[in-house]
Formats: sequence, structure tokens, C-alpha cells
Amino acid sequence: MRYTPLLLSLSLLGACTTGPNYAGPPATASDATARGSFVRATDETLTPKPALARWWEGLNDPTLTHLVDDALAHSPTIDEAVGRIREAQAQLRQQQTGQLPSVSVNATYLHAKVPGAGLGGAGDTAGQESSGGDTSLNFYNVGLNASWELDLFGGLRRGVEQGRATTEARFADLADAQVSLSAQVAQVYVSLRDVQERVRLNAASTRLQQQQLALSHQRFVQGTASRLDLERLQGQLENTEAEAIPLGAQRDEYLNQLAVLTGRTPGVLDASLGAVVPVPLPPATVPIGDPAALIAHRPDIRSAERLLAARTAGIGVNKARELPGIQFLGLLGLGGSSPGDMFDLDNLTTLAAPMLSWSFLDFGRNRAATRVAEAQRDQAEAAYRRTVLEALQDAENALSRFGNTRAQLGQLARAEASAARAAALNRQRVAAGTSTVIDQLDTERQQLSASIAVAQAKAQLSQSYIAVNKALGLGWSDAAVSAAETRAEEGEARRRSAR
Repeated sequence: MRYTPLLLSLSLLGACTTGPNYAGPPATASDATARGSFVRATDETLTPKPALARWWEGLNDPTLTHLVDDALAHSPTIDEAVGRIREAQAQLRQQQTGQLPSVSVNATYLHAKVPGAGLGGAGDTAGQESSGGDTSLNFYNVGLNASWELDLFGGLRRGVEQGRATTEARFADLADAQVSLSAQVAQVYVSLRDVQERVRLNAASTRLQQQQLALSHQRFVQGTASRLDLERLQGQLENTEAEAIPLGAQRDEYLNQLAVLTGRTPGVLDASLGAVVPVPLPPATVPIGDPAALIAHRPDIRSAERLLAARTAGIGVNKARELPGIQFLGLLGLGGSSPGDMFDLDNLTTLAAPMLSWSFLDFGRNRAATRVAEAQRDQAEAAYRRTVLEALQDAENALSRFGNTRAQLGQLARAEASAARAAALNRQRVAAGTSTVIDQLDTERQQLSASIAVAQAKAQLSQSYIAVNKALGLGWSDAAVSAAETRAEEGEARRRSAR
């Protein structure tokens, strides 16, 4: 009882928690959030309405929508992120159970041989054997051991706080993986449709140049064209045909990439994606929200914020190790010198022992660990600020590219229309006999070149639209995150049942 006041005082200290309390992330880019809008959002199609999570549906391409959904459901990238969540959750459970008592069962058999005089004096007692002045002792015991560490200065609570924040960061990482994956699938799909269209236009250009070459050869035979004209046209044709070779390689690469992104082997999607279809174009209006919504919604920012919270809690975990700790040990067992004693309740043995420990002379080891935790917390804060600023930079850059690409597309579309009018006018001249067929083929080839430039600009506009949505951190939702975790749990249940 004389130790009761000391233990009571130490228990009251258990209400204390070492280390700083997390006060939230630092105010970063406050000028951008106060402004309430993006600087580069000058294109009239950009609206401040809340952005859509499933932004790829705005491209109005059912094939693309299916591919994105397929990738989100089967990509190993998502499974890997879910695995990290399950790892963090298991570590959190370990930290939570560290606050509870630990109970174990043990059974002991001990045989000891003690040299010297017999212990029994008048005769050997039960369980003892004497021979030549030596004594052998048998001991049997079965019981329960229990231990419990009192969270005197909140180190265990800080550990749980750290584990919970880390788990939340892993959920944000899963959302970030969904953002990156959906954008990557859309980018590769647009690139595939673009290169397929360029292959088609290249083939059309080849046919026009072949017609030009054939007509020029007829004129050469008739003596109205020179060998130089033939060689010039032949060189142009060879260059155009050569351009088709890398285009075919790019097409195959994009098909392979889409197959892998959806969790399949290369070549599986060749048949379903082999037909040439137009590049999907962005909708008439693009909702983008505001900087404050970006900071609150973008997953990599949320992950950086949660890691900052975890690092802050880590300071308290290490500070608690610098201070005294108290642990309670308990023993409840049955035993004696014969096996039958383990079933006799009269041989019940109990032990309760509070143990106070304090590494007060560790030559600064624990203090150094605390300094490390403080430095890691400062790094996490700097990483959070950098993540926010880079996210705003990504958004502003993407918005600028989108507006400029859209303006460029408008300019190229007008040039294409002018080339089409020139070809139509020249056809009238050919019909009137004031222009040649070769001249007509040349104007049509110029028109085709303008069409190729427009097709590339359309693909660039769609890529810019994808980049805008990725920079805004779109492509995930709470439902998508929960669905990914549910699939992982179902897979784990199937693996356990198969064992």
C-alpha cells in the first residue's frame, strides 16, 4: 500500500500527451484562394461551376468510358494502392491493440540437478531425487501471463493518431492513383484515335501523290514534263509513304498500352479498337471550379496534408520515450513438483508486479530521435506547401494550354476552309479548261495537309482538356474508392477460403 500514492500520481499523468497537437495545414497560396478564380481561365468555354468527377463522360465516347471504367476495375495500379491501404490499416490495428493488455498461455517443465548435499535432510521430498550427494528437482507449471503498458505520457495515443493519419493518406493515394489512371487511359485513347486518323489521311495523301506522279509521267513521255519534275514528285511520295511506318508503330504501342492499363495482355484490344473513329472532342463548356476547391479536393494535396498530421504525431511518440514508463506484469498459474499438481487448485500461484522504467542515461539517443521526428515534420510541412503550389501551377498551365490550343484550332479550321474553297474553285477552272488535273491534285493535297493539321489540333485540344481535369484532381469519388477497397476485400476473402 505504500506504493499506492506513487502509482496514483503516475496514473494521473496518463492524462498528459506529449508532443504538439496538430493544428491543421499551413495557409498556402492564400492569395489564389482569396481571389476565387484561376488566372489563366480566360477561355469562354471554361465555367466556374463545380467540376465533374467522371469528366471523361464529357467527351461523349462510349468506348473511352468503358475503357476508363475497365481500367479502374482491373488495373494492377489500383490493386497496388489498395494493398498499401490494407497494410496501413493493419499497422493501425497493431498500434491500437498496443494500448490493451497482452495475455499469453504458457506451460513449463523444469528439471534441475543441483550438486552438493541433499535438500531433503531426513529424506527426499516429492519431486526430488538424490544420488551421490546431488539433488534433482522437477517442476511443472501451466498458467497465464499478462502485461500492460500504461500510456503514461500519451506515446501510444500519439502512435494511434499517427497510424490513423497515415491510413487516411493511403486512401488519398488511392484516389490519386485513380486520377492518374483515368487521365492516362484517356490520353492514350486520344493518341490512338489521332494516329489512326493520321494513318488514314496519310494513305489519302499517298493516293493523291501517286496520281500526280502518274500524270507527270504521262507528260514526261509526251515531252511536256522534265525528269526533274518526276524526281521531285517521286521524292515527295517516298517521304509520305515513309511517314506511315512510324505511325503504324505508334498505333501498336497505344493499343498495347491500353491493354496493360486495363489489366490485360498486349494485343487483346486490337480487334475492338481497330476501326478508325474520330478523336473525341471536349464539351461546349468545361466546369473547373476554383483554387479553393482544387486544394480541398485534389488527392495528392490531401495525402500531403495527412502525412503532415502523421509526422506531427510522430513527435509525441518519440518524446514519450524520453520520459518514464510503467508496465504491469501479472502471472496466474498452477503447478508443483509433479504433473498432477497442475490440476490442483490449492497450488494456485499469482503474481502482480508494477515495473517503472526510465532510460534517463541514454547519452541523448531518445532526444536525437525526437529531433529526427521534428525535422521530418518540418519536411512534411514544406512538402505540403510545395504540393499545393505545384498543383496550382499545373492547373494554370493546363488552363492556358487549353485556351491557346482552342484558339489555334479555330485558326487552322479557317485555313482548312480556305483550302477547301481553293480546291473547289480550281475544279471549276479544270472543268473550264483553264487549269490542269495536276494543278487540281496539288490543291487537293494542300487541302489534305490543312485537314491533317486540323486533326492534330483537335487531338491536342482533347489532350489539353484531359490535362485540365487531371490538374484539377478529378477522376475519383468516394464511391470509386470504396468500390476499389471492396473488391480488394472480396479478393482477400476468396484467397483465405482457398487455403
